[in-house]
Amino acid sequence: MNLSVAQAGGGVLLIPNFTLCAQTGKGHRPSFIDAMPPAQAELVFTGLCDAVAAAGVPTARGVFGAHMEVSLVNDGPITIVLDSLEHKARC
Repeated sequence: MNLSVAQAGGGVLLIPNFTLCAQTGKGHRPSFIDAMPPAQAELVFTGLCDAVAAAGVPTARGVFGAHMEVSLVNDGPITIVLDSLEHKARC
């Protein structure tokens, strides 16, 4: 845990997920009214993927807007879900 992903020879899998900013306090269905518009969100996701790859880290990415099944074999003691503070402030 003292090495970066690049130093450890690892890679990053980035998966877009629009359901992170749901409001569930009212009614029977979640509201996504505060979620980023899809076109803007796709640009942010693509920018993140490009920035990670430009840093020399092997990068795999999910397909924005697609239905995906993702499975993981965790080879280590932890899994980290990285969440943006900016995104939290909007939700």
